[in-house]
Amino acid sequence: MLDLDTIEQAIVTHKISILQYRHKTTNASIKFNEAKQLQQLCLRHNTLFIINDDINLAQKIKADGVHLGRDDVSVEVARAQLGDDAIIGMSCYNDINLAKIAQNEGVDYAAFGALFPSKTKPDAPHCSLDVITQAKQMITIPIVGIGGIDFNNQQQALDAGCDVVAMINALFESTD
Repeated sequence: MLDLDTIEQAIVTHKISILQYRHKTTNASIKFNEAKQLQQLCLRHNTLFIINDDINLAQKIKADGVHLGRDDVSVEVARAQLGDDAIIGMSCYNDINLAKIAQNEGVDYAAFGALFPSKTKPDAPHCSLDVITQAKQMITIPIVGIGGIDFNNQQQALDAGCDVVAMINALFESTD
């Protein structure tokens, strides 16, 4: 069950500009209801709302976009289904060539990670900050750093070349 008050507090306190919904359940009703609640929260705070992995859900609720992983539908299919205005992001893990391909296919951003040890995905492949620095020189789309990012190490990711960073645990474990 979503704690909308805590999520809203994080959005306001940390000026979150994009919120991604990621729930690995097969219950379509739960996903739809949670996504609609989060979307309404995002609309109130002028925060973009992205759905992880599920272009059908993104289309149903008219989310701002979708984030794709390596096992999801192609960028071409997502773009055809969601339209030209949809934000489409792609997980590129630690692979600059994958980011180049994604850019050529028309994604709006490439996500690299895990940059640091992650509580959310402890077995995620590591992506060094050097890969970010190299990718920044080879692609023109924004780079999102993910994985284990907190308020103490986010500047390292930004200095390496990330345009933005994604956080989960740091936002909700924060006491300020």
